[in-house]
Amino acid sequence: MKQRIVVKVGSNVLTRRDGKLDVTRMSSIVDQIAWLRRSGYEVILVSSGAVASGRGELQVDHSLDSVEQRQLFSAVGQVKLVGLYYDLFREFGIHVGQVLTMKENFQPGEQYENQRACMRVILENGVLPIVNENDTVSVTELMFTDNDELSGLIAEMMQASTLVLLSNIDGVYTAHPDDPAATLIRRVEPDKDLSEYIQPERSAFGRGGMHSKYQTASRMQRSGIRVVIANGERDDILIDLMERPDEVPHTEFIPV
Repeated sequence: MKQRIVVKVGSNVLTRRDGKLDVTRMSSIVDQIAWLRRSGYEVILVSSGAVASGRGELQVDHSLDSVEQRQLFSAVGQVKLVGLYYDLFREFGIHVGQVLTMKENFQPGEQYENQRACMRVILENGVLPIVNENDTVSVTELMFTDNDELSGLIAEMMQASTLVLLSNIDGVYTAHPDDPAATLIRRVEPDKDLSEYIQPERSAFGRGGMHSKYQTASRMQRSGIRVVIANGERDDILIDLMERPDEVPHTEFIPV
């Protein structure tokens, strides 16, 4: 049986400094996921980047509030984002399927079962699911905290063995990473509390940050799922995590 892993790619990994989509980085992630599949892993991709993709595609000459911007740019950007994934994965002969979801779909009941059945049939037929929040209709209380939370819920739903959270930082540090005295925490046992090291700040282009990653990792850890936080800007990070984990910086949460 193939080992099932969920890979979440954050906005800060897929976004350039100008806030637009980084297609080169996206291509690198695709190359690595193709390698994972060839190596016998079953992969579910949770990808941010729709808003960044839309922002780079559409020029708006009038004022929009934050909700309107998110709805407009995500509607336009999600099409472009999945289209790019389609073209990039096609080079490896990999079929992709888009799954847009909302927080209410993870409540026990018919919607939850339908979503899980959908994911199962996609995987059983060798298709790579690309999951994102349905930003065009998910606003205020209906929103996930961020895609860290979404990826954790997907990992639980599909009983993944590992969740990899790719950000623009190597993992959890004992202080701010810019502090020369900061040390990367490589291994987190189930009973270890890291809250004193976590700052509640958000990422530059996404809704998440290390606080949300820690919350998701701790919850998945208690559910028996291994979680890795690593730097998606590092070349071949996914490959190195699988082949030579001792040689690449990351934080690993050991499951109960």
